[in-house]
Amino acid sequence: MPAARRILGVGGTPASERVRARVSGKSFHTRQTVPAGVKPRSMRGPMVEPIRIARDHARRYLVMRHGLAPPRSLPAEPASVLRVVERLGSVQFDPLEVPGARNHDLVLHARITDYQRAWLDRWLYGPDRRLIEIYNKSLNILPASELPHYRLAWERADAHYQDRILLEQSAVADAILDQIRRDGPLSTASFRHHNQAIDWWWAPTPAARAVMEALFVTGRLGIARREGNRRFYDLTERLFPADLLGRRESEEDALRHRMWSRYRAIGLLRAPGPADVIYGTGSAAERTRRTAELVEAGALLPIEVEGLKGTAYAPAEERPILEAAATAEPPAAVTFLAPLDPFVWDRRLLRELFGFDYLWEVYVPAAKRRWGYYVLPMLFGDRLVGRIEPRRDKASQDLRILNIWFEDGFGPMEEPDFVPALAEALRAYHAFVGGRRVVWPRSRLGRQLAGAMRRFEA
Repeated sequence: MPAARRILGVGGTPASERVRARVSGKSFHTRQTVPAGVKPRSMRGPMVEPIRIARDHARRYLVMRHGLAPPRSLPAEPASVLRVVERLGSVQFDPLEVPGARNHDLVLHARITDYQRAWLDRWLYGPDRRLIEIYNKSLNILPASELPHYRLAWERADAHYQDRILLEQSAVADAILDQIRRDGPLSTASFRHHNQAIDWWWAPTPAARAVMEALFVTGRLGIARREGNRRFYDLTERLFPADLLGRRESEEDALRHRMWSRYRAIGLLRAPGPADVIYGTGSAAERTRRTAELVEAGALLPIEVEGLKGTAYAPAEERPILEAAATAEPPAAVTFLAPLDPFVWDRRLLRELFGFDYLWEVYVPAAKRRWGYYVLPMLFGDRLVGRIEPRRDKASQDLRILNIWFEDGFGPMEEPDFVPALAEALRAYHAFVGGRRVVWPRSRLGRQLAGAMRRFEA
């Protein structure tokens, strides 16, 4: 019996073909759910014993549950966007488009065949708004149906800003709301007469922009559409149904759902988790209690990974994926991961489970960067084997590979199946971001890989 199967505490029967089918790309049809309330402790069942798994089993499970085994396997259709967001719960929005695409689009491209940005825009800004931009740890794209759990973010922001900027700049706020109510969606460009600089989040900001952002984070305005990075705001009640906006959860249920969303996004998270991941989920004692409640309610599975300290937790609905990962081998495919993909949120887990030390250096001064400005981790099967820095050159329209790095002990030219897998990943990426041609760096490794790509494609 394989070691991974022997360690897994769910019985010794190998995963059936039926289970394997469920954990393919089609598994993204599964909707992750969590109980709205939790029974009093006296009414709950016995404590759940942790499942013990091997390290390689844990790696395979993560790759499979993230829809990366193989990558780009969901159907080429708008509905696939909803499947990804419903599985992960949160997809982090970031406007930087340095490599030819934004972070959230890279997350979707990694999982969806021939992904198109218009598919996401359809669900965010079209007449059938199934997704919403709202704060959950950061600005995230979430299922709109879960808004009642997240409107707590609006209420907390309202309590903070109502007696600050929205009081100090009440005349600007009233003018913005009146004009949007009369004229429909507008951007800050329509309010340039309110351009006096005021102190705002990171730097002095024109009053109209700061006030519109305050009205957005408090839920008075929503993003009707984007043109590039320019937001067009409208009244929230004109963007979402009244019955959805009228529903809310208790603060306790909302915070428990937030805690659940972090486990749901990463797929395997140890308590208490990294500070940037658990931000906004309560105190340490509250997080411990809510995690225990989610376990006892059947929403989370406690898991002990061989060689890792502490108990990790996985969504209980993904137990079939966990079972199949005991023996299933991810295909030899290459994925370029977005820098804010939920797969890489927990950098400690990446170090301890994958042996991969990752820091997104976009905010690191150039002289102190170890790698580059906008670098994407490379996943090969269930291993993080290197990093790549693609850049779409606006002047030449070329897709330039500024640099590529591999982990110690990984030889890309000697590794079976790596070159064709890299060629396929580049083909898909090039088709997604556009451009005339792929240009490799003039380093020895760059020339070797470029030559290998040509031989493979020939």
